[in-house]
Amino acid sequence: MNRDSARKALAVYFEQPAARLLQTLGVTPNMVTLGGLLVAGASAYFISQGFLLIGGLVLAASGLFDMLDGTLARATNKASRFGALFDSVSDRVAEAGTLLGVLVFYSTTTNTVGMALAFAAFAGSFMVSYLRARAEGLGIECKAGLMTRPERVVILVLSLVIAQWWTPMLIIALGIISGLTIFTSLQRLLLVRQELARLDG
Repeated sequence: MNRDSARKALAVYFEQPAARLLQTLGVTPNMVTLGGLLVAGASAYFISQGFLLIGGLVLAASGLFDMLDGTLARATNKASRFGALFDSVSDRVAEAGTLLGVLVFYSTTTNTVGMALAFAAFAGSFMVSYLRARAEGLGIECKAGLMTRPERVVILVLSLVIAQWWTPMLIIALGIISGLTIFTSLQRLLLVRQELARLDG
């Protein structure tokens, strides 16, 4: 199953039914976004304290919130520019908080490699997001790339769960995220360069 097929299956069997339930309960899209941010904060805390399995599972739960706010906004006709901004900012804060939790976890054991990779993953992830935002500010759609946010969340969740029993898995995952976010940033930079050259040409 490719990415598009998996995304459609999630929409049909999870997002849309869940959005209908939330709509019935009177939950707003911004409430879902805020809930996801709070759950991600809880995940960061558990990770920082070394409860990697719980942190990974809570992080997965926060990802469910992230999938639902946009679907709920469309279902209730409450999509707004502020809602989109709030969602985007919350995603960045949640990711920063999660990686900060990882960095704090490694700082308690003075694992400098883990600390450095946590920071590198943070920097690479934000560069990927920044390039998309900057490109869209220039009128260019820029969603391409190998290591976008859904992939980063999935890798972090799986690595945290496994790291509860085999700690090096988290180091490996951070290395993968760091390397591939740099690669994705270069992909997007070159894409924007090509599009700008085409538009200016």
